[in-house]
Amino acid sequence: MTLLTNELQTNWSALSPLLLIRNEEELDNAINHLNQLLDEIGDNEEHPLYGLLDTLGTLIEAYEEEHYPISEVSGLEALQYLMQEHHLTQSDLAEIGSQGVVSEILNGKRELNIRQIRALAKRFNVSAAVFV
Repeated sequence: MTLLTNELQTNWSALSPLLLIRNEEELDNAINHLNQLLDEIGDNEEHPLYGLLDTLGTLIEAYEEEHYPISEVSGLEALQYLMQEHHLTQSDLAEIGSQGVVSEILNGKRELNIRQIRALAKRFNVSAAVFV
């Protein structure tokens, strides 16, 4: 073995538990380590372990995207979900228009306009992109 291979093998034994995410237990372990790194490093890109933090975050994201895919949701579906979660009815959304306008939006007969999207984003404290 070469000197580089020996060094890599020694260091890999210490790093592999952090970087191999093949199941839920390893995912939980990686998330715990990521949180510890975030507590220590924050967003300091000059920190010597920032590359590890970045790599670990990428690996966690890849695992979660593969095992917990999030389906695309339309703005209307997001609005309906938020209304349900906040126990709201059409009449509670006066900031986006009359009950007739709200009814047309909720029935898919009318699209949300920019003003309505901004009002909903403010009301629910979410990004306007949720409704686009």
